[in-house]
Amino acid sequence: MTTPEVTTKPSEDTRRAPSAVLKYPDFRLFQIARFASVLGAQIVSIAVGWHVYDLTRRPLDLGWVGLAQFFPAFLLSLPAGHVADRVDRRRIFGACLGAYALVAFALFLLLQTGSRSVLPVYGVLVAFGAARGFSSPSAQALMPDLVSKEDFQSAVAWSSSVFQIGTIAGPAAGGLLYSLGGAGVAYGVAALLFLAGSAACAFIRTRAVHGKSRAQSLRDVFAGVEYVFAKKVVLGAISLDLFAVLLGGATALLPVYARDILHVGPSGLGALRAAPGVGAAIMAIVLAYRPLQKRAGWTMYACVGLFGAATVVFGASTSFGLSMAALVVLGAADLVSVVVRHTVVQLETPPEMRGRVSAVNMIFIGASNELGEFESGVTAAALGVVRSVVVGGLGSCAVVLVWAWLFPELRDVDRLDTLSSS
Repeated sequence: MTTPEVTTKPSEDTRRAPSAVLKYPDFRLFQIARFASVLGAQIVSIAVGWHVYDLTRRPLDLGWVGLAQFFPAFLLSLPAGHVADRVDRRRIFGACLGAYALVAFALFLLLQTGSRSVLPVYGVLVAFGAARGFSSPSAQALMPDLVSKEDFQSAVAWSSSVFQIGTIAGPAAGGLLYSLGGAGVAYGVAALLFLAGSAACAFIRTRAVHGKSRAQSLRDVFAGVEYVFAKKVVLGAISLDLFAVLLGGATALLPVYARDILHVGPSGLGALRAAPGVGAAIMAIVLAYRPLQKRAGWTMYACVGLFGAATVVFGASTSFGLSMAALVVLGAADLVSVVVRHTVVQLETPPEMRGRVSAVNMIFIGASNELGEFESGVTAAALGVVRSVVVGGLGSCAVVLVWAWLFPELRDVDRLDTLSSS
């Protein structure tokens, strides 16, 4: 595991305080960069979804938005994870944010041409997916270099809070910007946010000390894959997210609900996109004060089942209030699942393997999100929007039963603080 070469440490008397981690200037800069990245990405997501659906009015085209981002990220994640172990991670992350800014600017320029074709939009989104393939592993691997081991748990909590704030504020901001000035304004603001994040990365001083270079083989690159499939509890945790969200994710179809079912416009779309983040943020506060003490595996499965049930309610709802409530519950349930799964993956993986295993995890997460958006578009085109969401939610509930049977090791996880990679 890499160690930081330069890290400004807080004084010993504040080391254990909840806010002690904020004494690290590089950690603060990193969180500024992450917040700008999440906020900008959410704004782009809102603008692209409404932009594409406004052009074609075909739910399937919203599915292609996710697929265009998934494939480059899928193909590049493993090499990117390997690169993150060999190259300065802050530079990789900063460069990726710069690439995001170029993508947002390209979308802005496409809009100015007045083109009614969605193919150029998909082409630009492929570049966005490629940049994310490199940014996610580098960002995950960078944070342990910025703080001491004693403060790392607090750093994870703060980082999760920053992410949730971004997922709440981003969709709302995207919907508001679209309502006020259209997609062009949204793309322009997102580009500025990405540039600000890239600038923040440039001021991070911490450098990770990497091992000496040696000849690398394909087996080194794919070692994370081998480990995941050999460690059943880790495989179960990662694959549960893939299939549950792949079937139950309805994010890609929110523009359809906002325009044609709930009739709430772009600002309502932003509220719908923000609702799961609100639920996740509330649950994050609850878990901060009441962490899971036992039966973590069963609790996770129950929350994935609740995620599926909330998806069914949202899919069948024609009330904006009920739809918002269902999405809040969905986000809260998903947050519990995320906490358990990520803790299992990190603590059941040896330190020297975490970078490559994180890259594998990012592939599964990307598949569940972007590939899930494509699946939603395809099933909506075949079954109708409402029926596809309801069937997907029921599918998530079925996944819980199947995974509880296939992966008893994950089902029987009790206390998270007793997990070990040994």
